[in-house]
This record gives sequence, C-alpha cells and structure tokens, in this order.
Amino acid sequence: MHQEIVNEGLNLHVSVDCVVFGFEFGKLNVLLLERKMVFQGKEYSDLKLPGDLVKINEDLDTAAARVLFELTGLENIYLRQYAAIGTPDRLKRQARDMEWLRQIGHPEETVVTVCYYSLINIDQEKIQKFILQDNARWHPVSQVKDLAFDHMEILDDALKSLRNELRFNPIGFELLPLKFTLTQLQKLYEIILGITLDKRNFRKKVSNIPYVISINEKEKGVSHKPAQYYTFSKKVYEKTRRTSLDFFV
Repeated sequence: MHQEIVNEGLNLHVSVDCVVFGFEFGKLNVLLLERKMVFQGKEYSDLKLPGDLVKINEDLDTAAARVLFELTGLENIYLRQYAAIGTPDRLKRQARDMEWLRQIGHPEETVVTVCYYSLINIDQEKIQKFILQDNARWHPVSQVKDLAFDHMEILDDALKSLRNELRFNPIGFELLPLKFTLTQLQKLYEIILGITLDKRNFRKKVSNIPYVISINEKEKGVSHKPAQYYTFSKKVYEKTRRTSLDFFV
C-alpha cells in the first residue's frame, strides 16, 4: 500500500504487511514509510509499515517477497509469517486514515492482512544504500511510538514473535555480518531480548554451540585487544538442531 493502487488483478480483501528489522550495533531498527497527505486543509506526515494487496495470481509468501524487493531490491531475505489480522475496523482508526485510502484508490471494505517480519543486516556502509524508495527510512524500534492504522500493534506483535523465535532458532545470525565477534553476538541478543547477559556465562553457553565457529582471523585497527572473529555454519546447525542459544533455561 505504498503507491497508488490499481485494483485490476488484486485481491481487494487480502493484504500483506511487512515488519523489516535491521540490526545496527547498539540498536534494533525497523524500516518504515513516511506517509504525507493533506486532510481538512492541513498537511500531515506520519509513518506506516510497508505492505500491499495480494495479487490474484500470487501466494502470500510471494506477495511479501515482492513488497520487500520493491522496497529494497533485495531477494532471498529471511521472511517469517507470524500473524493474520481480520478485525472489521482495522483500517478505520482515524478519519485521515480513511481519507488517505480514498486518495490512493484503496478499497474501504474489510481487508485481512497477513503479517511477516524479515531480518536484514544493516552495517554502517549499507544502512541506506539498498533502499529504493525515497520515503523509506530506518527508525530505532525503541523510539517508534505511533504508526498509521493498526501498524503499531503489528510491530509490537512482530517484536514479540522475533524474541520468541530467537530463543529457539539461530535467526539472529541473519542480522549479523558473515564474521562477527562474541561481543557483537552478545549485544544482538541483549538488544533484541531486552535483557543484560553475564559475559562469562554467555561465552560459556556459546562455547557449547557447535554451529558458532571460530575462524583464523581477528579484528584489525582497533584500540583495544583485537577480538577473535566467529561465523555461523548453517550446515553444522542442520545437523545439531536440538542445540539452541536459549538464555532462559
């Protein structure tokens, strides 16, 4: 729903909304679209999640992947479906929400949205480089307090789902560079889970995880003692699925 909608070829009652998480060391970000409009003679600017109606000839996963490709130009991004929302008045929270739908030609009937979250590594060099739409920006999740429609609820539920999934599956590595330090890995878990982890216990836990593998390389050009780099082995993980980085057990 980020551009004017042409109804032909679209399922007018089913949409996808995507919560795009990106981890920049020190904070968890979400990719949001700025929505500008004139309502009752005043200019308004607020934020919303990327999304679109589902095309008649595509399944839900394909629709979500299309939204992300149109937004970032990236393919094969980690995507997880975590909720479906069909509340009859979900698009009618504010009068200007409805006016915006009319302005872009969006149907005003009940729309069921299927929610996805995706994970992208956004290091400093790439944080804006791949975003294709001018109205898209990264925002720290902790600073997002209000969004259009029911998108704040969708974001909150995505964060809960991400935290739960992180406990049992190594999805956090989607947010890290190919090589990382244990300090970076610990920071990622702390930021997403909203907890503080004991450094010694964390490293002991990681030492028992076979798919976090030390490589023959250390940091360069740092003022402190260079840290060892590690990498995530998906191949090893597939053989040892029962081992997880769950800090609540």
